Amino acid sequence: MFRAAELGQKVSKKEFKARAPDIRRQLLEAQVLLSRTDDFSVMVDFAGVDGAGKGSTVNQLHGWMDTRLIATNAYGFAAEAERLQPRFWRFWRDLPGAGEISFNLKARYSRPFLDRVYGRISDLEYLAELKRIQTFERTLADDGMLILKFWMHLSRDEQKQRLEALQADPETAWRVSERDWEHWEMYDQFIETAERTITETNTEIAPWHIIEGANRNHRILTVAEIILEALQSRLAASGHEATPELLIDEEAIDAEDSIPERPKRHVTVFSNLDMSPALAKPDYKSQLAAQHRRLHLWQRQAIEQKRSSVLVFEGPDAAGKGGAIRRITPTLDARNYRVLQYGAPTDEEASRHYLWRFW
Repeated sequence: MFRAAELGQKVSKKEFKARAPDIRRQLLEAQVLLSRTDDFSVMVDFAGVDGAGKGSTVNQLHGWMDTRLIATNAYGFAAEAERLQPRFWRFWRDLPGAGEISFNLKARYSRPFLDRVYGRISDLEYLAELKRIQTFERTLADDGMLILKFWMHLSRDEQKQRLEALQADPETAWRVSERDWEHWEMYDQFIETAERTITETNTEIAPWHIIEGANRNHRILTVAEIILEALQSRLAASGHEATPELLIDEEAIDAEDSIPERPKRHVTVFSNLDMSPALAKPDYKSQLAAQHRRLHLWQRQAIEQKRSSVLVFEGPDAAGKGGAIRRITPTLDARNYRVLQYGAPTDEEASRHYLWRFW
């Protein structure tokens, strides 16, 4: 099965730059249309070989789409309180609402998969686990959820090269653990179990897509195109199509365009704000790359020190809040942040202390 995904497919930097803007625009259009129709939700699962680009692909998608409408969930070993709950309780808790999208890493397949690889459960027990997962997916699909599953694949040699490259870079060495090398030693067992998993759970309602992960550009474009096609197809089947006025808010596409000057109605603290500072595009790109590196390292330090941070973005429509957020998020690990958007309070929220919904 996986031999077909070891073709050495590549997308050049030039081709990536030519194709990416249109895919990004269409993804945003589909996402905005989904959020305005509220007809169904989307759940995207990422699994696969260690080092095959699951996390970096999710991070890039956050950078391309409106991250306020995306929730990324990464599941480690269940905490004691979670183990006292029903098997799928924590997955139910994190389900996306209508009009929303969730990206899941190390989700419902992870625990039984590792149990089978390490021989902690028998083949029959593993099949029973997969049947439970299929029942869970069928329940969600019957309610209208769009489910997509990606298996990111690397050959044994490519995985070794990837782990060595990550380990050699001081900025990414933290991502490689002894457990990753242990898994590499067990590569054949992982692939055998993966083939069984995909064969048993590849269904029309929750299909698997095997993605060759060696080339970043190919991996990201392929995943984005599959998500886009599935979104557009489901929206069209539900009778929803993008209209010219759909993205009348230009911030939804790109906040870098200049904002037309508005007439001043009265003097405020902003009246004397100097709006002339600007950066040339080459300077912007080089400075942004440098700041991305700094921000990435700061996030790693914050995680290690268990420090939390809150970033608050306020301002008028089209002032660039969403655009600024999208230019911050690609360098962050999507598993360790959440973007929250607040509108007018609901009746329940309005009946309580005004800080209640933020707590």
